[in-house]
Amino acid sequence: MAISPEIDFDIKNLTSFKIGGKINEVFFPENLNEFEQILNENKNIKVFGNLSNTLVSTHGFDGKIVLTTKMNSSSIDGDKVIADAGVKGPKLAQDVCEAGLSGLEFMIGFPGSIGGEVFMNASANNQAISDYLLGVTCYSPIHGLLRYSKAEMAFDYRTSRCQSEDLIVLQAEFQLLPKDKSQIKAQMDENLTFRKLHQPSLALPNCGSIFKNPPGNSAGRLLDSVGAKELSVGGVRVWENHANFIVSNDNGTSTDVLELMYLMYKKVKDRYNIELEPEIRFLGGKDKRENELWQILNKK
Repeated sequence: MAISPEIDFDIKNLTSFKIGGKINEVFFPENLNEFEQILNENKNIKVFGNLSNTLVSTHGFDGKIVLTTKMNSSSIDGDKVIADAGVKGPKLAQDVCEAGLSGLEFMIGFPGSIGGEVFMNASANNQAISDYLLGVTCYSPIHGLLRYSKAEMAFDYRTSRCQSEDLIVLQAEFQLLPKDKSQIKAQMDENLTFRKLHQPSLALPNCGSIFKNPPGNSAGRLLDSVGAKELSVGGVRVWENHANFIVSNDNGTSTDVLELMYLMYKKVKDRYNIELEPEIRFLGGKDKRENELWQILNKK
């Protein structure tokens, strides 16, 4: 039996940027079987997690997408943990802490979900999601469901084999370290304090780090040195406490964000001849200027 999508779905309130228009069709699978069925019946459909690192066009998207937010089951068996793609990082960090397991403390301050964090090998506070990973279940549009060991995932800074091979993370398995709960909680509290000082609260709509760090350098430091904290466009601005974050007011649009990203990118390129690469994703296509800006930022 076919799984029905939500039609003309208003996506704005599901994005951490609180920006976005209507999507033609949105599917919400609840398990691996439903996910595989949707992708088999809708070739080349775009897949997203909880839209914490995605800018969705204010003009909407004329197409179909899958959101894995309802694929949110997890289990803990001894030191082994299995989590579906839609499990939110902070929730899993708290659950494994209660089980006396260490290795995911850094996720307490991440708004993202497991699928997206494995996809991009999320990291912070000297921990990465790949550190204690055993294996990943992925979906390939060509081969269907596949399982990869950690060694086969080709993890590197903010990347994995998922990007180069069009793989979608559905589930991850970890083997964590037993540790005293009070020590784990202390580390998580320290991470939250660090995040509050260096990253905007989600009460300020934002999408996390805007640009990746260039090899051997810091995007935030480069942007700060060219005065990016003074920049704003329309209803969005560079956050005053860290130059690699954009925050939105209630009236910010996707075009505002892309224009501001271009200003940030151009200032660094003009000063240092370094072309910053976006860390966020963009879902759009209906607006000519937005398409032009995204192509420039991705050097296409």
